[in-house]
Amino acid sequence: MYVPVTGIPVDDQDKALAFYTEVLGFVKKQDVPVGDAKWLTVVSPEAPDGVEILLEPDGNPGIRIGDEPAARVYKKTLYDAGMPYTMLGTKDLQKDYERMTAHGVRFTLEPTKTPFGAQAVFDDTCGNLIVLVQLD
Repeated sequence: MYVPVTGIPVDDQDKALAFYTEVLGFVKKQDVPVGDAKWLTVVSPEAPDGVEILLEPDGNPGIRIGDEPAARVYKKTLYDAGMPYTMLGTKDLQKDYERMTAHGVRFTLEPTKTPFGAQAVFDDTCGNLIVLVQLD
């Protein structure tokens, strides 16, 4: 068993694609129209056949909490609590932190040592906090 695709809910697929490719350095893998949205995935250039990240629209009208799409409510709840939606890895946290900061990325937690390595938390501009880790 393995993980072929994992998703990150985004408020705008085109904005997300620009951020995840131009700022974070991922590479677009799939871009297939599906109704009003796309099956839009990115991969690490270091593992082009590895796990794909699905930049998934957060506005599914069929699954709601009150008047809002459930994914938006969930994302906002996590974001407001300061909890990252998911985790990305790096081999050099400080270098990526400096590169991303130079691109205007807002960090809510600067690089910090942890029992398992180091971590930083950033805003992906699409409604999510993402933790970036360098594992020992």
